[in-house]
Amino acid sequence: MNFGDFVRRCHRAGKLVVQPRMGMSSPARMRAGLLATKNANATTVGTITLDSFTRNGDLASVERALRDGVGLNGYPIVHYDPDVTRAMLDGVMAADFPVQVRHGSARPLPIMKALAAAGLHATEGGPVSYCLPYGRTPLAESVRNWAACCAVLRDSVEGEPHVETFGGCMMGQLCPPSQLVALSVLEAMFFYQHGMRSISVSYAQQTSVAQDLEALAALRRLCAQLLPHARWHVVVYAYMGLYPRTPAGAMTLLGKAAELAVRSGSERLIVKTVAEAHRIPTIEENVSALEHAAAVAGGTVAHAPAREPDGGQVYAEAYTLVEAVLNCGSDIGAALSTAFRRGLLDVPYCVHPDNAGRTRSFIDTDGRLQWADIGSLPLSGVVGRRRSRSVTAADLMEALSHIQRVFDAEALEQANRRAL
Repeated sequence: MNFGDFVRRCHRAGKLVVQPRMGMSSPARMRAGLLATKNANATTVGTITLDSFTRNGDLASVERALRDGVGLNGYPIVHYDPDVTRAMLDGVMAADFPVQVRHGSARPLPIMKALAAAGLHATEGGPVSYCLPYGRTPLAESVRNWAACCAVLRDSVEGEPHVETFGGCMMGQLCPPSQLVALSVLEAMFFYQHGMRSISVSYAQQTSVAQDLEALAALRRLCAQLLPHARWHVVVYAYMGLYPRTPAGAMTLLGKAAELAVRSGSERLIVKTVAEAHRIPTIEENVSALEHAAAVAGGTVAHAPAREPDGGQVYAEAYTLVEAVLNCGSDIGAALSTAFRRGLLDVPYCVHPDNAGRTRSFIDTDGRLQWADIGSLPLSGVVGRRRSRSVTAADLMEALSHIQRVFDAEALEQANRRAL
C-alpha cells in the first residue's frame, strides 16, 4: 500500500490523517521523532523534512556542520548512505505508517535518488511551488529538474511513488485562493503527464473560513474534471503565515484548520505547533499538535455544506487561470513557463525574476483575500469590483500580521475573562 492509498483508506474509515513537519539531523533523533508520531493518539503519517543545506545542494556545508557537531534544521538524506536511512526506518515505516520526504528544492534530483535508494516512495514539491518562493533558479530549469525527478520516482522507487503538489501553498499567504487552487491543479497535471498516478493536491488555510471552503470545493471539482484517471486526495496546511505567539492562539488556529479539513472533505492535514512563531518545535510539541488536531477533527461534523458548494467565485477564477495556461501548449511544464512569462500567472509579492510581480492582493472587511491588482491575469471579466487604491507598505504589513493579531487578541481576551 502506498502513501496515497493509506490516506484514502483512512478517509473512508472516517479518520483525518494528521502529519507534522519534522526533521532532525541525527538518524537516532529522526527515528525518535517518527516513532513519537507513529505512537501519537491520532491517525498519522511520518515526515522526514530535509535541512536547508541539502535543499540548496550545499553538501559541503552539511559535511562541515556534522563534522563540527552543529545541528541542522532537518535530515540530510543525501549525505547519509542509504543503508543508514534504511536502518533508521527499519521497524518504523510500515503499511500502516508511510513516511513522506519534504524538502523545498528546485534542484531535487539528488534528493529523489537518495530517497529512492533508501526505500522511500513519497515526496512533495513542484516545478513552480518549489522554485519561485525559494531562490532564483530559473523556472524553465526547475521544470526540467522536476521532469527528471518524476522519471526517477517512476523507475527507481520500491512500490508505487506518491507525489504531493505544494502549489496550493504558494508563498504561504496573501495569494488569493483562486491562484493557489489553479497552481495546485496545474502542478498535479504536470506530475500526471510525467507518469505519476498517485497524487495529492494541497491548499493552505487562509484568512476566511467561508472562502477556504469555496476554494477546497473548487480544488476538488477541478481535480475531478482534469485528473479523472489519477488517484488523488486533498491535503490542507495549517496557516503558513505569521503564526499566533500565544499558545492558546496557536492551538485555536490549528483547531480551525482541522475543522476546515473535515468540513471540506479533505483527507489529510499538515499541522503547526505552539512554537511556530518562536523556534523549531520539539518532538513533544509536534505530538501535542497532532493529538489536538485529531481531537478537534473527531468532534467536527464532516461534509457540512459550504456557502458555495461548487466553488463559487474561487472556482470561476481558478478555472479561467487553468484554461489560460493549458491554452499555452500541450506540454504542461512548458505552458507554465510561458504563462509566467506572459503574466497569465503572477504571484503577489513574489520577487523571483520569472514572476511578473504586477499583481497585488488585500484582505477585505469580511476577511476574504481579494485581488487589488490583477496585472495581466486573464481575470478582467471574472473578478468582482476591486480595490480602487494601491496597496501600501502599511497595508501589506497589516495583512501579513492579520491572523496572528486576531488569534492572539482572542486568546488574551479569553484569558482575561477567566481571570475575572
